[in-house]
Amino acid sequence: MEELRALASKLGFHGIARHWDEYSKLSWVAELLIMEQKEKEVRNLDARLKEAKIGSFKPMAEFDWDWPASIDRAQIEELFTLDFVTEPLNIALIGNEGLGKTMIMQNLAYEAAKRGYRAMFVKASKMLNELIESDGKKTRQATLNRLCKIDVLCIDEIGYMNYDNRYADLLYEVIAERYSRKSTIISTNKEFNLWSEIFPTAACVVTLVDKIVHKSEIVVVKGKSYRLHEAKLREEQKSKLRKSKVSKGAKK
Repeated sequence: MEELRALASKLGFHGIARHWDEYSKLSWVAELLIMEQKEKEVRNLDARLKEAKIGSFKPMAEFDWDWPASIDRAQIEELFTLDFVTEPLNIALIGNEGLGKTMIMQNLAYEAAKRGYRAMFVKASKMLNELIESDGKKTRQATLNRLCKIDVLCIDEIGYMNYDNRYADLLYEVIAERYSRKSTIISTNKEFNLWSEIFPTAACVVTLVDKIVHKSEIVVVKGKSYRLHEAKLREEQKSKLRKSKVSKGAKK
């Protein structure tokens, strides 16, 4: 009953909490408080998912573990305990395009939001462009502060474009501000020793990489693009369907 009284106060039913001896005898009070608590949890989850901006994605149950030439399934499944968030550790997903790195990140962001963490999924180019376009020092700092308050920040597709010094410096600011405070998950198609190709003229690349990998878990996925594999399968199915229609037409 004391837990229900604390719940009443937490939910804002201060009158009920103040006169608990009277209200605790009413049969509907417990039902009301539990129902209101569940509704609040739903609203909070909706708000966290909206902030996360994950977009549409396939659940991990549909991940084809047999497709990559090399993948540590146990390592990836362990990430879904979210123990890395409490440490906190960074996660780096490294591999060619089309191997499911984005799918893994989106599912981790979703799981974090479900568990009550603030999460956000964002393409590297979009995040950096938003920072570049922030008009004025105060506006840019506000954007940086917002990114740094996220418990699990997922930055997707670092390495698919080349950036100049300004972009490198801004990425460094995000990583440095979150270092040892919040977990950052990145995906990249380039090994860290090739990051000078992403930021060819930036002086902060070595320090940037050091901040990412110092307290991190590295997940390497090797193989050919699964998206290309799916595209080939679709084309083969369409080709068979077309041949079947031609064959039926010829018989007529």
